[in-house]
Amino acid sequence: MEYGKPLALTSRVDEAEANKWWVLVSIMIGTFMAVLDSTIVSVAFPKMMATFGVSVDQIEWVMTAYLLAFAVVLPSSGWLSDHFGYKKTYMLGFFLFTLGSFLCSLSWNENVLILFRVVQGVGAGFVMPVGMAIVTRVFPPKERGMALGFWGIAAAASISLGPMFGGYLVDNFSWHAIFDINVPVGILGLLVVWIVQKEYKAKNVTKFDLYGFITMTIALTALLLALSTANSSWNTDGWTSTFILSCLFISAVSFVIFFMVESLISYPIVNVKLFNNHNFGLASLVMFVFGIAFYGNAFLLPIYLQNSLGYTALQAGIVFFPVGILQAFASPIVGKITDKVNPKIPAIFGMVLMATSLYLFSFFSLQTMHNQIMLPLYIRGLALGFIFTPMTAIALLDIPKVQLGQASGLFNTVRQIGGSFGIAVLGTLLTQRVAFHKQVFGEQINATSPAFQEVVKRLKEFTLHSAGATPYGSVVQAKMLILKNLIAQAFVQGINDDFFVGALLTSVLIIPLLMLRTKRNGH
Repeated sequence: MEYGKPLALTSRVDEAEANKWWVLVSIMIGTFMAVLDSTIVSVAFPKMMATFGVSVDQIEWVMTAYLLAFAVVLPSSGWLSDHFGYKKTYMLGFFLFTLGSFLCSLSWNENVLILFRVVQGVGAGFVMPVGMAIVTRVFPPKERGMALGFWGIAAAASISLGPMFGGYLVDNFSWHAIFDINVPVGILGLLVVWIVQKEYKAKNVTKFDLYGFITMTIALTALLLALSTANSSWNTDGWTSTFILSCLFISAVSFVIFFMVESLISYPIVNVKLFNNHNFGLASLVMFVFGIAFYGNAFLLPIYLQNSLGYTALQAGIVFFPVGILQAFASPIVGKITDKVNPKIPAIFGMVLMATSLYLFSFFSLQTMHNQIMLPLYIRGLALGFIFTPMTAIALLDIPKVQLGQASGLFNTVRQIGGSFGIAVLGTLLTQRVAFHKQVFGEQINATSPAFQEVVKRLKEFTLHSAGATPYGSVVQAKMLILKNLIAQAFVQGINDDFFVGALLTSVLIIPLLMLRTKRNGH
């Protein structure tokens, strides 16, 4: 099979399997787990930060590493499936994901956890695309839409259930439990796959694009390292440090080599020529920037809810439950709308909703009420339902049928890479802005002012009567409480700045959306 052909076209209708619904169940288990683990971990971040004694700019790599590994291996899944067989590749992905989960639960520091999250991400990068290809292969065209709908339900359900389920495990057991739970489910899923699925290999397999895979991995990893560590506490020279400049240089050279290789060879791992298509190139850019704005901010909300507002992990997880429900409700309706009207209309409307949601998030404080948190989340759920379906339809509008599978996979890869970039960039921005606000707030405190003296006096009386402190100790505790409040306020303000940047980026995306074409060439 030529690499440029979609996985779905490697089969014929008469190859549909008799036990196809059991095959679908086995695929849904893997899909649910892979998507679940990209959401379930978010509510465990505060506990991980406390356990390892690390800050946001370090713990963000637990999410970034997973998304990056997922994005890097996803383009190679087609070649591996053709060469080794779809069942073997899917089982390999499932096994790596389960093994990665087991290893993550044993992690003794944040660096080891990040390493094992890479193993998990590699497994998920095989499970998701190969699972979709298997479903497409075993179901005849007349049943394919319904089967893929069930497949999509597994993904949507994990978005809603992931944070809530993770919150319950973190509150009642420990953060290790969010990984432990994957092990028995993974073993069961592997047994089901082994029993119900039949092997399928492509008759003609092309040569693997090793140079493209290596240069892409080096380029993305080096760039993300530079973006995420530029403002780390150990990097005292910031953006001008030798390490950061070296990473940027290595990334730039690797990207140049990657695009040269991919444009010259016959069967590239990433068909970069697809970006020459007006709609696909522009839509990919939109989804990349959207990934930065959306995923870059998504991991901050659970941290804010738990560290700033005092929510438990379960309470923080329940907050996210309506998002997936609203997205699942809106997606099929938007799909029908997209078929009847210009798909740019629902896409732009969805982007406006997302910008509104992020903008509302930028007004958080230490006294934010529950309904002030839920309203933007309701809007976010609807926005996601309005964005993905029409954007995919527009992006693939003029793509030849033989390239649809690869184009679809590349489109999703770009969004995942955007998410990795977003977490790194906005995590770095958060560190900068928190430091900025600490300085500003600190300069506003005048130790000789009557207001400051009055607050210290009242806090001193509080600590004397409530904490049993000595007269001298009560003064120290009073000033420490003021400092603690200042740091908490600076952190919330830094998060608000991140959300505002996300709202600004999302708003700007309306301009390229207007430039997309919604009529086929030649029509």
